[in-house]
Formats: sequence, structure tokens, C-alpha cells
Amino acid sequence: MDAFYASVEQRDRPELKGKPVIVGGLPGERGVVATCSYEARRFGIHSAMASKRAYKLCPHAVFLKPRFDIYKSVATDIRKIFAEYTDLIEPLSLDEAFLDVTDNKFQIPYATVIATQILKKIYERTGHLTASAGVSFNKFLAKVASDFKKPYGITVVTPKNAAIFIDNLPIRKFFGIGRVTEKKMNLLGIKTGAELKKMDKKILVNIFGKAGNYFYDIANGYDNRPVQTNLTQKSIGKETTFKTDITDKKQIFETLYKLAVIIEGLLKKNKKKGKTVTLKVKYYDFKTITRSLTVTDPITDTRSIMKYIQLLLDNTLAGKKKVRLLGITISNFPDKSSNTPKCIQLSLPFPAISNPL
Repeated sequence: MDAFYASVEQRDRPELKGKPVIVGGLPGERGVVATCSYEARRFGIHSAMASKRAYKLCPHAVFLKPRFDIYKSVATDIRKIFAEYTDLIEPLSLDEAFLDVTDNKFQIPYATVIATQILKKIYERTGHLTASAGVSFNKFLAKVASDFKKPYGITVVTPKNAAIFIDNLPIRKFFGIGRVTEKKMNLLGIKTGAELKKMDKKILVNIFGKAGNYFYDIANGYDNRPVQTNLTQKSIGKETTFKTDITDKKQIFETLYKLAVIIEGLLKKNKKKGKTVTLKVKYYDFKTITRSLTVTDPITDTRSIMKYIQLLLDNTLAGKKKVRLLGITISNFPDKSSNTPKCIQLSLPFPAISNPL
């Protein structure tokens, strides 16, 4: 979808059409931009930017809190349109999905025709919301292509023109390459797909670990990942950003307790039990650290979450150093079909973790 949240807001409030709209945190808060309209993007505003920064760039923009219930409802309607063509649908987020239309319900031989029909139906059935599509022979190319002709466009990458498309692609446009990885690649002299393609696979693996294999493959147009319709939930978490940085340990603990209560409810709702608990701390200087602990008995309630969170918290500088954000995640959900032998519980307390930074 094109600027999804902001487009929904402009649809529901016609007076906002043509204006820079920012959905996310308000300027006076510690939030970030979830998405913004194309009018706002002309001022250099983008997703994940601090709302305060966005306000400085465009003080006359309209800032709105997200209405996720509305966005989810629209997303459900859009998903129904996808299902008219194929059951092979892999959602990436509320407003984005992979579709495998090799064998589609209308036996339409050309994916581009299907994409055209889907975009038209979305426009007609959602009150003139627009979407863009990428059509190709693998997920990586389809994903990257979907961003090329926004808004309301279709980009097709065929096997014949894939090599040229990848060679001319800036590294920052590669799906899976974030700002940190981009900087590392730039230091290696890699700024385009053509330059990435010249890199030796072993060197990429040595520098980027397992991701090096992925980078090598996509630079050469290889991506054999299937469209997965039954993606399993790998973690459940919750985090909160403070309006002002805090150092009070009592407030830190109380905040973590509230997060743990919410996570207990989510675990029960999703019928999940996890063996790994992770604490996330973002300090006032935006440095983010995580501390994790894996245990034998599955974690299911607030009490067990907080027992381990306290251990992890002791191995951070939270309280000594101002804290901007706190978060808790439960993961490592046991596979019911797994025959893995039961692990042995280590004695408590655990040894101190070196380098608490």
C-alpha cells in the first residue's frame, strides 16, 4: 500500500488531502513517525524518524496518532482481494504481502495482469486507496520492484532484465540491507548491486556472517524462498518509550512489571510458552542493548518473567545511566513435535555478564 496509514487518514478526513500528514508520535512526545503522506516526504520526512525532527522539518504538518483498529480492518478487506486470486499469501505487515500466482484461481497466464486487476480492485473497494506492485520470479526482486513506481505503479523484473536491474540498484534499496550494513558495504567500496556481485562469497560471509550468503545470492538474482502461508510466530514482546529519560530504579522496575503483565496476557491469548526472555534497554544517547536468558521450564506468567528480568536488569547500566526505552520479549517457543531432550537447569544466580554496556 502507498503511505498506508496516512492515506487512510486522508481518505477518512477529506480536509487532509493534499496536506503533509504524519502518523505516529506527536511532536511533544518521544515517539517516531510510523508513516507519512507523500506531501510530507517532500520535506525529507520518513518512517522511523523522531517526531520532533519531523516537526522541525515541517512544522505545519498534521500529526495524528495511529488508529490501528481501522488499519487492520482495511488490511483485512485487502487480504480478501488477494484471496480471490490465490491462497498462497505471505503477509509481511498490515499493508504488504507476497503472492504466488503461478497457479491462480482464474488461470490468468500473466502476473502483471493479475497485479493490475488487484490494484484496481483495491482502489475501487477501499475508497480510492492506492497500492503499488512488484512482479518478478523471486521474492527479493518482487519486493524491491514494488517500491520503484510509487504511488500506484507496477514494476516488472523479468529473468531477461534482472541482471541489469540488480547491477544498477543502489545498496540502500536492497531488501534486508539496513543503514548499518549499508555503511559497512560502503567502506568496502560497495555502493551498487554490480559492486556487490563482484565480491567473493567467502569474504562476504567472513564480514557479515550467514547474511553474507544471502547478500551474495541476491546480488546474483538467486532467491529460492517459497511464499509461506503458515508463518509461525517466533516471539511476543512489548516495549515503551518514556516521555522523559529516567534513572529511578523503582520506576524502571514498575514499568517492566507492567510490560510483563501485558505479555502474560498475550502469551495466554496466543497459547504460547517461551524459554527465552530478552530485556531491551535504550539509553538516553540512543545506544540500545539487549540481554537474554534461556531456561528449561517455559515462561508463562508475570512472576516468572520478572524473576529473570531482574537478573538481566542487574547486568545493564539502567538506573546509573538514563533510560529512554524499555522492552521485554519472550521467544523460543517449544515445538510440540520436537523430541529434543530436556535441558538441565543451571544453578542460580547466573555468573555476571561481562561488559554491561
